[in-house]
Amino acid sequence: MSMDIKQVQDLIKFVSKSGVNEVSIEEKDFKITIKTNQEPTYVTATVPQAAVPAATPSVAPVAEPANVASQAPTKPAADDNSNYITVKSPMIGTFYRSAGPGKPSFVNVGDEITSGKVLCIVEAMKLFNEIESEVSGKIVKILVNDAQPVEYDQPLFLVDPS
Repeated sequence: MSMDIKQVQDLIKFVSKSGVNEVSIEEKDFKITIKTNQEPTYVTATVPQAAVPAATPSVAPVAEPANVASQAPTKPAADDNSNYITVKSPMIGTFYRSAGPGKPSFVNVGDEITSGKVLCIVEAMKLFNEIESEVSGKIVKILVNDAQPVEYDQPLFLVDPS
């Protein structure tokens, strides 16, 4: 059994949403292990996974306590970020701002971007996935530190489309 990248990404999404911390699949010529960095208490909150980081863009640690979800998620975002587009991670992995150590960042705050521009890399299981922008605009804020683990659907950048 070998898996293509789409099947691997689907498996990563499934694991991140299912709330388990680790999944291993082993065949005679193939082995895959997926680990999430969520705290077990956070796992029960299935709906807020996308809403929790969006509710507090200025301070968005990866594993936020589940009680944050009880707050109205639109209030803080509506104040100053309502006209911005949030670029989110399409997968679980490790966020990198540049192609390698010592290389320039793909984008910085204030950069003008166009659709198709590479914004960052998310490394998942030794596969380096270039994340391209689907929008044009200006980078307003970078919400994740270099080499930080990211969740599926976690906000990475705020883009001003004007």
